[in-house]
Amino acid sequence: MSLLVIGTVAFDAIETPFGKTDKIVGGAATFISLSASNFVKKTNIVSVVGGDFPKEAMEMLQKHNVNLEGLEIRENEKTFFWSGKYHNDMNTRDTLATELNVLETFDPKIPANYQDCDFLMLGNLAPAVQKKVINGLHKRPKLIVMDTMNFWMDIALDELKSTISMVDVLSINDEEARQLSGEYSLVKAAQKILALGPQYLIIKKGEHGALLFDKENVFFAPALPLEDVFDPTGAGDTFAGGFIGYLAETGDISFNNMKRAVIYGSAMASFCVEKFGTERLEYLTQTELEDRVSQFINLVQFDISLVDGIKV
Repeated sequence: MSLLVIGTVAFDAIETPFGKTDKIVGGAATFISLSASNFVKKTNIVSVVGGDFPKEAMEMLQKHNVNLEGLEIRENEKTFFWSGKYHNDMNTRDTLATELNVLETFDPKIPANYQDCDFLMLGNLAPAVQKKVINGLHKRPKLIVMDTMNFWMDIALDELKSTISMVDVLSINDEEARQLSGEYSLVKAAQKILALGPQYLIIKKGEHGALLFDKENVFFAPALPLEDVFDPTGAGDTFAGGFIGYLAETGDISFNNMKRAVIYGSAMASFCVEKFGTERLEYLTQTELEDRVSQFINLVQFDISLVDGIKV
């Protein structure tokens, strides 16, 4: 089934305890589409870059069956750029530079042959932009997944809540869930956020896994313990790409299948952090993905015996 991704195609410059990079290719739409390419035959993206964005990077995306018809190129402007430095725990970071450039006036235009998408992934953008994309589609997709961040909660909360009410799945991290809901307990937070309109909520907890909620059920997927974590940048977007890519491939949006999608998303994110930027995703094989998913399955499978006649 067809997948449409809206988000940034950008440059990042990253410093972690394990090294640093100059400008490398990043952006939410980049990570999402590369991740989803492991499941769907083609991913359509809508984004904007400047004339400084390298042709080699575009060719790399096309090699992974990413359709760039919806990528606007502004030859006389510069691509969105973000620079950050991660602390030793790799869970916190400092933003060193943010240059909006072409993103400041981004007005997404949906090509005609993107209109009949079955699955829509809204990467982290201004809520007004995300809403405009939804309203600009001729028919509602089978599933709309939305990512956002605390920045929009700080400056555009009402607009954000309005957009959240229009989607099926909201994907945020634990800090953002607490801020949006005003609740410390993630269970209580989920209940309040689901009351805003989405049918499902994903709360990402970084190295501590991810939670999937609907109004009656909850599912927890652990994160895979890794020997080396070089760069967490894009891990959340890579998770989202694996999640919606798996759903788009199977066409099944039941809670049970979403549980599988969370595992595949978690597996994809575990690859992303092993190298800087998109490097690990660019050369990922299907065999590696299957082996990694098997590791996740083995991580949570166990046998348990009766104790005093009680099945625990």
